[in-house]
Amino acid sequence: MSVARLVSALQFCPVGCVFSPPARRDPAPSLQSRVFNLLLGLLPYKEQLASAEAMQAQVQKLALQPASFEPVGLGRGVDAILTKMGGWPVYYTAPSSGHEGCNHVMFLHGGGYINEIAPAHWRFVGQMTRKAGVVCVVPVYPLAPRATAKDVVPATAELLRMLLEDAGSAKVTVVGNSAGAGLALAACQWLRDRGHRQPNLMVLISPAADASVGRPEQAEIATRDPTQDIPGIVEAGRLYAGELDVGHPFISPLNGAFRSLAPMTIFSGTRDLLYPDSVDLAARARAAGVSVELHLWRDQPHNYAMMPTPEGRRARAMILRAVA
Repeated sequence: MSVARLVSALQFCPVGCVFSPPARRDPAPSLQSRVFNLLLGLLPYKEQLASAEAMQAQVQKLALQPASFEPVGLGRGVDAILTKMGGWPVYYTAPSSGHEGCNHVMFLHGGGYINEIAPAHWRFVGQMTRKAGVVCVVPVYPLAPRATAKDVVPATAELLRMLLEDAGSAKVTVVGNSAGAGLALAACQWLRDRGHRQPNLMVLISPAADASVGRPEQAEIATRDPTQDIPGIVEAGRLYAGELDVGHPFISPLNGAFRSLAPMTIFSGTRDLLYPDSVDLAARARAAGVSVELHLWRDQPHNYAMMPTPEGRRARAMILRAVA
């Protein structure tokens, strides 16, 4: 089934964004979603991003108490194998019933380039493996500040290149959320620039596409975003950039070229302070001739597509159909 046919009934089109066919009016968020937004605001995520100092304190805490990256919550019917590639731990998950003829997904987790893969990411990997019947490849990439974009992007792209070679005629989709979506886009730009094959599709969930977070409207959106704030995101981008400028396409792939990239399906919400970058990303990719679907849903927060709300379940069902 062509991903271009997966047009959401809840698609919302801001001024200046063009879709074909025209998007329908986006309905109000569900009660569960509104409650979930309130609950998110009570958690400490936003405090950790409120200033550069708060972000640095979080990085120091994570260095002293590293989080586990082992798979949890994959669910029944999913097998996981750990390998090492280029010095990185890389997990392969496959349906327990067998993986012959399965399509492939490379999943790149979010976390601002400083946080390890989380249980919610593994649950999503388990869903894709079990319900879509795919083999998932999950690199546990090293985190900032000990690893920076100049090493992480090329190494991720090399892993993707090897997966594309090994997959043969099978479909390969790159799925990333937040920072992982930014990494996915940067890796595909790296492959394109070196003449390598593109994946069949990129699924970008709330992509972190511009580490400068410098649009005037983002300051207002930040007041409504329940989990993110600008100073911490900027500091995380600086740590991940290392010796590169934060505007470099490795860190801010919105500044890269979009010609000849894989088709994209993008999920974002208007309570996500990064959403203007998703709108710009879709417009630039379309202008370069790339097939793009942008699903921008009203009053949905960062990473809503992975949350336990009706909107999240609807988005995940779309992703499962796309990668199968």
